[in-house]
Amino acid sequence: MSDAAPAVGAEGDRARTAAAIADIVAGLDRAGFAVVGDFVPNTAVAALRAEASRRDAADLYTPAGVGRGAARAERADIRGDRIFWLDEAHAAGAERPLFAALDALRLAVNAALYLGLFEFEGHYALYPPGAGYARHRDRFRDDDARVVSCVLYLNDGWRVADGGALRLHLDRGAYRDVLPAGGTLACFLAERFEHEVLPATRERLALSGWFRRRPIGKEK
Repeated sequence: MSDAAPAVGAEGDRARTAAAIADIVAGLDRAGFAVVGDFVPNTAVAALRAEASRRDAADLYTPAGVGRGAARAERADIRGDRIFWLDEAHAAGAERPLFAALDALRLAVNAALYLGLFEFEGHYALYPPGAGYARHRDRFRDDDARVVSCVLYLNDGWRVADGGALRLHLDRGAYRDVLPAGGTLACFLAERFEHEVLPATRERLALSGWFRRRPIGKEK
């Protein structure tokens, strides 16, 4: 077997990710949000899904909350997922290529839109059947560090009938529903768009997070 075939495949994956990054930058610039399919190849989605499941089997997820600090509360009627926070310094093998792709996206957004994005923070989010997340914004009232929200879906064989869409609320009552199909990446300006997670008929898995800028007064 020739050694060239894997290299060709890897180059094709890199080209598709580069094209997706360009589309995301253009969408953020034009409309404040972007949705692309196949941000990472199917093999990477499967590897991330397996890693997320492994961590879940090890009982590493915790119930998600709303608010923070003393105001944090677990409210399953508002938000019903369980989460596992990611740490790039201790990333699993399946997660390292994704961190590299996200950093390439960060650099491209900064180069084109001058948003001053500094780092990515994120977690796996696992929703059981019937669970959702009520309409909200991702930015805290007293903290503007979160600039761009990102959601990468890791679900296999998702159908419209399964539900579980991400609903982005646009201007004048309009909205955009994003099907949580594996490999789809949705990005949007955190301060601008209210959004919600609609309930699904099956378990729903995503890797959700934010590109952050340094808090004012902490620039170096």
